[in-house]
Amino acid sequence: MRNKRGIFLFITAIAAIFISLRFDPEISKAISLIRIEQLNNFFLGLTFWSSEIIIFFLLTSLFLWNENKRKWIVPLWLTLFLSVAASFLLKISVQRLRPFQQEIVSTLPVLINSNYATWNFAFPSFQAMLAFCAIPILSKEFPKLKYIWIIFAILVAFSRVYFGLHFASDVITGGLIGYVIGMLVVMYEKESRFGENIYRRVFRK
Repeated sequence: MRNKRGIFLFITAIAAIFISLRFDPEISKAISLIRIEQLNNFFLGLTFWSSEIIIFFLLTSLFLWNENKRKWIVPLWLTLFLSVAASFLLKISVQRLRPFQQEIVSTLPVLINSNYATWNFAFPSFQAMLAFCAIPILSKEFPKLKYIWIIFAILVAFSRVYFGLHFASDVITGGLIGYVIGMLVVMYEKESRFGENIYRRVFRK
């Protein structure tokens, strides 16, 4: 049953990517119309909390807090590292300009400088990938917390489109790739227990 649901969600995500690729400019323009000061402030705060450094320390601290779950720290770090690497390689390969760079929509001045780096292209969304890659591990070890994190990940992804920093297809693709990376790492850990073995050798000497 769970496999069927997973396959259905995967197919739905792929379909959403293709649909959003067709209507990316229109979606960006429509979402930009709902910008108001209160939402701007909320999503700016979310942008700060979704930075890679904060996510890394927040998730690491969560697993350190519970001794029985510390063996998942290495798989978690591997998941985050693979997401960073995959995002970087795809960005410099595709080199898709952001919506505000294509003058489809505007963005806030405070966000322009941080998103004009030569390599920092739009596709895929790094923040979405980083937020979604942790869901498989959290689902296994913190099932009650996973729903809060899923809401957080969705809001992070939406905020990128809201500010004109990404197209809808950027965040959907980033979220899907991140989730798949996390799922593969969980599967590998179950089979090989590499993270648990490293934890015992290094941290329990």
